[in-house]
Amino acid sequence: MKKRLLFVDDEPNVLQGLRRMMRSMRQEWDMQFANDGTEALEILFSDHFDVVVADMRIPGMDGAELLDEIKKRHPQVVRFILSGSSDKELVMKSVGQTHQFLSKPCDSEQLKNILVRAFALRDVLNNNELKTLVSSLKSLPSLPSVYFEIMEAMKAPDFTMKMVGEIISKDVGMTAKMLQMVNSSFFGVGVRVTDPIHAARLLGPEILKALVISVQIFSKFNKAGSCGLSLEKFSNHCMAVASLAKEIAKHENQDKNLTDGALIAGMLHDAGKLILAENLPERYKHALSIAKSEHISAIEAEEKTFAATHAEVGAYLLGIWGLPEPIVETLAFHHHPSKSLQQEFTCLTAVHVANALVNDDKDKCTEMDSVEIDHVYLSHLGLDDKLADWRELYEEIKRKRSES
Repeated sequence: MKKRLLFVDDEPNVLQGLRRMMRSMRQEWDMQFANDGTEALEILFSDHFDVVVADMRIPGMDGAELLDEIKKRHPQVVRFILSGSSDKELVMKSVGQTHQFLSKPCDSEQLKNILVRAFALRDVLNNNELKTLVSSLKSLPSLPSVYFEIMEAMKAPDFTMKMVGEIISKDVGMTAKMLQMVNSSFFGVGVRVTDPIHAARLLGPEILKALVISVQIFSKFNKAGSCGLSLEKFSNHCMAVASLAKEIAKHENQDKNLTDGALIAGMLHDAGKLILAENLPERYKHALSIAKSEHISAIEAEEKTFAATHAEVGAYLLGIWGLPEPIVETLAFHHHPSKSLQQEFTCLTAVHVANALVNDDKDKCTEMDSVEIDHVYLSHLGLDDKLADWRELYEEIKRKRSES
């Protein structure tokens, strides 16, 4: 079945250009074009679409307002926004409504690759077995109110990081757990952090939001220990993967958005394990048993037991929560990145390699993980010769940590 896309822009020349750019995909994609938000909503009301790509500056109803309406009326639609460097205030306004921001100008190959990847992720998360499994879970965590308060604060024209710190400080339990994580050796901030305002200024809003989510996920589970999953080891593993993923991204001279994304995705990459262990402890314990007795990986044992994996469950949850597409994609494919159709280094690359290296470390490995590096994927990206450098980077990080 063809994928259905709707492009929204008030400039006829831009829409004509998009038609030309996407002509090669006509056999796979059914595309329609709208001149403004009102026309886009009318089209969406009369037919089903998979993706909407909207320009930020359209008359009457801007791109942020349009995507907000689409989120309310058609939550299943994947939402992209095209924005220029002068759209910073509008971009902040659209946080939470948009799955991914695309910078203008966006060339045809870049746009096609992004959309192809989005469809690959959507196909994974539309798996019927996964939906059946998730619908049977009784204790899916919800986003904490602190998260929504941070999101709202970020929309304010006078937004400051002090505001974020003050929001977090109102929740004593959240503050204590967050500061414990920030001061761990994995973050390596170099100074003792004693209050959430200081943490906010050091880390920035995106990483703080991820910390809030991590604390929420970790704090809601109390049955994981009954099936052999140590929360302390689990938390340490996630932090180790997160910090190494960020360092790998920095080593490859990636920008701040990608390095922060690698840290965030690393922190959350195994969230699905806790969800499965909390909701289905006996079946999860059985998966552990299968992994040991049959000498297979965690992902294979989960597939046998649940007909889905922790990677898919975690990605599904974060997708529901509206986290950015690159983060959700990283969770979904962190064991098998070749399935993502990636064409370049992204936070998925960093987290996949970091997870494999940390799990290969006998001092750090968790109870049921055996993670293989996807050499085909790295070769496809032209990065297979980088692996030795990344291993050395991990050893250097461990040496510094042991000396501190």
